[in-house]
Amino acid sequence: MPSDASGPPPSPPVSRSLQLTEARDRAGLLRVSSYDVALDLAADEATFGSVTTIRFESRRAAETFVDLKPARIVSIHLDGQPLDPETLDRGRLPLRLSEGGHELVVDAVMGFRQDGEGLHAHVDPADGRRYVYGMSFMDAAPSIFACFDQPDLKAPYTFHVRAPEDWTVIGNAPGSRVETVRSARAALWEFERTQPLSTYFVTLVAGPYHVLRDDHDGIPLGLSARRSLARDLDADADELFTLTKQCFDEYHRLFGIRYPFGDYHQAFVPEFNAGAMENPGCVTFRDPLVFSSRVTRGERIKRATTVAHEMAHQWFGNITTPRWWDDLWLNESFAEYLGNRVTADVTQYGDAWIHHAYARRQWGLVADQRPSTHPVAGNGAVDAGAALQDFDGISYVKGSSVLKQLNAALGDEVFFAGVVEHLTLARFGNAEMADLFGCWERAGAVDLSRFTEGWLRTPGADHLTVDRDAGVVRRSSPAEHPADREHSLRMAVADPAGAWRTAPLAVTGPETPVALGPDDAIVLDPDEDTWALTTPDPISLARFPDLLRDTEDTSLRAAVWNTVRSGVHNALVDPEDVVALAEAALPTERNDDAVGATVPWLVGRLVPVLRDPVAGLGRLHAAASALLGAAAEGSTLQLAAYQSLVSTTVDPATLRAWSTGTDLPAGLTLDLDLRWRVLVRLAGLGEIGWADLDRALEEEPTARAHVEHARAVASLPEPAAKAWAWDRFTGAVPVANYELAASGHGLWRPHQEQVTAPYVERYFAELPQVPRVHAGWVLGTVTQAFFPVTSHEPGTVARADELIARDGLDPTVRRNLVDATDDLRRQVAVKERYGG
Repeated sequence: MPSDASGPPPSPPVSRSLQLTEARDRAGLLRVSSYDVALDLAADEATFGSVTTIRFESRRAAETFVDLKPARIVSIHLDGQPLDPETLDRGRLPLRLSEGGHELVVDAVMGFRQDGEGLHAHVDPADGRRYVYGMSFMDAAPSIFACFDQPDLKAPYTFHVRAPEDWTVIGNAPGSRVETVRSARAALWEFERTQPLSTYFVTLVAGPYHVLRDDHDGIPLGLSARRSLARDLDADADELFTLTKQCFDEYHRLFGIRYPFGDYHQAFVPEFNAGAMENPGCVTFRDPLVFSSRVTRGERIKRATTVAHEMAHQWFGNITTPRWWDDLWLNESFAEYLGNRVTADVTQYGDAWIHHAYARRQWGLVADQRPSTHPVAGNGAVDAGAALQDFDGISYVKGSSVLKQLNAALGDEVFFAGVVEHLTLARFGNAEMADLFGCWERAGAVDLSRFTEGWLRTPGADHLTVDRDAGVVRRSSPAEHPADREHSLRMAVADPAGAWRTAPLAVTGPETPVALGPDDAIVLDPDEDTWALTTPDPISLARFPDLLRDTEDTSLRAAVWNTVRSGVHNALVDPEDVVALAEAALPTERNDDAVGATVPWLVGRLVPVLRDPVAGLGRLHAAASALLGAAAEGSTLQLAAYQSLVSTTVDPATLRAWSTGTDLPAGLTLDLDLRWRVLVRLAGLGEIGWADLDRALEEEPTARAHVEHARAVASLPEPAAKAWAWDRFTGAVPVANYELAASGHGLWRPHQEQVTAPYVERYFAELPQVPRVHAGWVLGTVTQAFFPVTSHEPGTVARADELIARDGLDPTVRRNLVDATDDLRRQVAVKERYGG
């Protein structure tokens, strides 16, 4: 159901994505001096007024365009002369310029959006209050203000905002309320001039937010969230402020450059698509990161690394920004690497790299094995839309691993000397990868061209395997992406008695000799020292269950699970062997991160390809039950074990009791998260009625409950429930982004193939028309969320391939369809090989 009872806001008009060639031409023509933006957020709830004044210079007489996506145009003036609004064509307003300075004034009415982009409006169902935030990333800025929307046309911004009088308004620069208009029940806010920013960094957070303030080392700090989350934000504030202060101190130490953007506000906002966005002065986070229910330690590490990640961007990305999107990996890879490193080094979460091993490693490895794999750098992003699709595990996780390897080779002194020179030379400007690597070489690195070619410009991951008969570790690269990469890693070996030892291993060619006993178990790269795909040999796989019962080394345990998951992904490991491993390992697990990452994969990806999925799920349930019995009351491990128990339980009576708080294990209470976990599970089993789900929502109508209600309703094995979900896919019933994704994920449940069968063909038949109702980030989300993941049939793969090959398919749809199809193809391959 829509989050806003008044109905959906107007959709942004169809627009063209900026081409790299066009961006280069415009950057060579223009120098932008400043933006002055006046927004009226108090006019009505569907639209807002936007008056943009851009001052810029043209280096010669030429024609160009400004980006604009309005609901309607009031007027346009260039150097005082009116322009015809009818010339606006798919988001571009043509400009005919003479050489010299110019002033463009665009007075437009813009539409609030509900897809997490542009100026997103949300009505909190908990209390009816309305909240707004800006997300300008990738083609979205022009739906807030007129602009030259590309990263290398930076300029300072000055904002003036009219908002309802009970709202607080926060932006990229410090601001304050300067006037209240009582008759209009509105207030005027004026903001200081920002440092030069790329358009995609510009944001505004406005509404009756609950705001907390602090300061550190001369930097004003802030936190904000919806009023309905005020108690939860208050409870988390000390941890969040402490993390922020610790990270600031470490980044100042590492870079030797002070944070230059004034205030540092962290706004937790509703229905945010990404994990967070690094807007200078006002970082935005998805507000489920304000914990309204009890969470595991792993969830807290995830939040801590996100805080550190976005803070790293203030230097790498915000001070110095890539010229074009194909170098945006520099931002994300640096933030991923430093976010984990700094969290592990200076906060209470010293095990951040273990979290990374469980939560992030496979994301990157899977992406690097897909048909859509791409280089970390120079990924061929010919336009902004294509670039958005490459914000994947390669840009984040693989790039981070490569930088970690480079740091290990260069050492901190040379590594950060190069980074600091890079940030200094391009302060508040733009640069390219070659500029950074030149700085490293001047700082003392050797010629890095071979490193760059092998690790950054060649896609795909090397596969490292143990050949016992030959006594070697074999290295192979993908046939379609040959490479000659050297790996510096460690090898962990367990002797027949179960004692582990580790030794360094340098893989410099296709074969590297190793000394092994006939029954030794081997784990390659247990510390994630290199980027490579590793899969277990049969002897090691057979020994892993007994070994993990007694292995306390958390890195080793994570490495075992990663190598096993990679083996399943490539149909090299029998899923039945993995169930046996889980039966042995889960009851002895002491890290809730391992449980929180492994069990959802086991239930969602492994169980469906077992020869007997029902029996396999029962075995996992028994393992989760044993873990629950071993976990201390009130511990986060107990919480993770119980979450796993819910996902593997098939007994309706037990689930119904839990849904009312009855028979819960001592140490647990039924909060919002646990209640809806149980209700969604009951719905998937067909053991709860639609009316019961509606009543549960009425009892606690929070934004989170609305999302989980959508997931639960779509999970019901009823034709009406599947039609309800499908109406959201087609746009017949418009809903906000979180509810849309939840509806898709709920639609496809195991053992519901009879009721979902019609939607397999409908998905492929109707998907080409979906870009008419969904766009941008959400278009990729909906393509993935509604993909028929439970249809493990070769015919489904063939039907997907047929659509992928069709001319004229939207590029975002094609890319996400390629990825989803690759996942399904691999599951079908596992079933065919192992008889599932």
